[in-house]
Amino acid sequence: MKKYSKYLINQLVLFVVILSTALAQSRGINWTKDGNGFYEIQNGGIVLVSLPKMERKQVLSNTSLRIQSFQLSEDGSKALIFTNSKKVWRYNTRGDYYVADLSNGAVKQLGKNMPASSLMFAKFSPDGQNVAYVSKHNLYVEDLASNSIKALTTDGTDRLINGTFDWVYEEEFNCRDGFRWSPDGKSIAYWQLDASKIKNFLMINNTDSIYAYTIPVEYPKVGENPSACRVGIVEIASAKTKWLDVPGDNVQHYIPRMEWIPGTNEVILQQLNREQNTSKLFVGDAKTATTKNVCTETDKAWIDAADDFEWINSNKEFLWASEKDGWRHYYRISKDGKKQALITKGNFDVIEKSLTDEKNNMLYFIASPTNATQKYLYKTKLDGKGSLEMVTSAVMPGTHSYSISPNGLYARHTYQSASIQPLTEWMNLNSGTPFSMDGSITNQLGRQKPVANKTTFFKIKTEDGVELDGWMKKPENFNENKKYPVLFYVYGEPASQTVTDTYGVDYNALYQGDLAKDGYIAISIENRGAPAPKGRERRKSIYKNIGVLNIRDQAMAAREILKWPFIDKERVAVYGWSGGGSSTLNLMFQYPDIYKTGIAIAAVANQLTYDNIYQERYMGSPLQTKDAYIKGSPINHVQGLKGNLLYIHGTGDDNVHYQNAEMLVDELIKHNKPFQMMAYPNRTHSISEGEGTRSHLALTFTNFLKANCPPGAR
Repeated sequence: MKKYSKYLINQLVLFVVILSTALAQSRGINWTKDGNGFYEIQNGGIVLVSLPKMERKQVLSNTSLRIQSFQLSEDGSKALIFTNSKKVWRYNTRGDYYVADLSNGAVKQLGKNMPASSLMFAKFSPDGQNVAYVSKHNLYVEDLASNSIKALTTDGTDRLINGTFDWVYEEEFNCRDGFRWSPDGKSIAYWQLDASKIKNFLMINNTDSIYAYTIPVEYPKVGENPSACRVGIVEIASAKTKWLDVPGDNVQHYIPRMEWIPGTNEVILQQLNREQNTSKLFVGDAKTATTKNVCTETDKAWIDAADDFEWINSNKEFLWASEKDGWRHYYRISKDGKKQALITKGNFDVIEKSLTDEKNNMLYFIASPTNATQKYLYKTKLDGKGSLEMVTSAVMPGTHSYSISPNGLYARHTYQSASIQPLTEWMNLNSGTPFSMDGSITNQLGRQKPVANKTTFFKIKTEDGVELDGWMKKPENFNENKKYPVLFYVYGEPASQTVTDTYGVDYNALYQGDLAKDGYIAISIENRGAPAPKGRERRKSIYKNIGVLNIRDQAMAAREILKWPFIDKERVAVYGWSGGGSSTLNLMFQYPDIYKTGIAIAAVANQLTYDNIYQERYMGSPLQTKDAYIKGSPINHVQGLKGNLLYIHGTGDDNVHYQNAEMLVDELIKHNKPFQMMAYPNRTHSISEGEGTRSHLALTFTNFLKANCPPGAR
């Protein structure tokens, strides 16, 4: 998940019921080292499943633990078990850890004297004799033979963070696990963030006591300095840290990625400047703490944090994704950066890397050169001398995902589309055939009931000459001679697509009932700037244009759609969450002739209130000019509101602060604009906490939509 992620909360809320099975199927597989099998959690134990016969062997008998995840030691003799997890901001990343001896089933807890559920990111040392973990922002190592615990750092506080990250690094760079064992197990490389100068944003709790109290959140707003960041190498024996000498101010630069180079005493890290348009790769020597810049890349807009570092050719080269030729492609780069070779050649984007099969000189990856709403598996020669080969069968149009075994022999293949529920098969990757026809996707397809009222995909060209993808779900018993209300679903920002050929893409869990049965047309449009695989230029055209370019694309597409004879121009509604809430507000304010009703949830009403990493990445530095921020923020366009607006926000939102709601309300009042509002006390960005919250939110959404944009044909 990666790219978390960010602002996907709306889709998580909408699709949670329908996609629960799909999410379970898409979780990563815990493959054996040789790739000939995988491990599963079963009834508090661990089972080994051998391929291709799917034979099952119990490797850890049922325990009393509720195993949430586990990892095996390098030699496979021990299992490190994670349980009793607690949420840290968005994900359950702290909890309790146990080590199980797989030879006799003995289980013992780590960090017994630590606070309950306080351990984070525990990992075996390469020899399996020690486990390192973080607790209360300090790094520890525990000897498994003696259970003695050594503190590797002792200066950790609420604001001096060792081995993990602050709020904004976690949210915007997907950084959580902040330390790495060295290949020889003698030292650990770790991040340290100094958030002592980050100002607190104060949320207020009015409901849980007679006297209200504040909840501080360390949160660097746009234009505010981020936490100082550095990487240290701590020696296990002495517990002494050497800090890597990385050039550049450690406040005005980010370090979103860092890994050891396998088989060496060196680390490689990615450094981004404050504006995130210059990426530098440094190789650091753990003994001397010196670093060398081996690769630099610049972009007129922004450069994303890397996926990972993967080493090939006896660790002399690594794979690296770049958009420098206008498309997202993989390159093989020598350790000193002097040699770079393009692997995935062509006018298409690599969506994600699936497997590097160095033995067979092959790179597998997900792409979709001809349809940005879909995903397929492709491969090409790892040396860059091959042509693009499609692995997925073209007879199954839609979205495909694969988890491929490390040896490249087997894969778990999942297929879905807007009209096909997720289906999974185990297959031989080389032959492309399933283990058995009975369990094949082809066989399962034959057993699925056909969808009577399918979601359809279309392309629409705006008056600006821009072609956009869209999906539409028509009402049941549709009559082309009648007119229907339309409900647009919008996101619109660089963090997420809404137009994907996936099951449940048209599902709206905020609506109590069935939109199609009640007589609504549901539509979503993918504007420029969304992370669709259509090339760098299209994706990054939104730079310094959030709230302008994406809004015009949406509105101009809607204007074309309103020309369709079955659309009722007087019953046009739009809704969205988070970035989609911001888009909803801007559409209602900037194009009131099109949108008559809007429901905006948890919106960034003023871009100057959001966090520095996200907003500065896509909108440039406000320290130079705030013009783009002002032009793109909904609060600066409220005077255009003419239609029916419902605004919803949680007062405990640590992501998009409730401050946005009050700033928006203040402007609406100033301009004498009537609207409706619903505040959910102490609810976060997901507005999911508390008894009855989800059903009340759906009731509020549904009643407002029906009252102001009545359903049914006319």
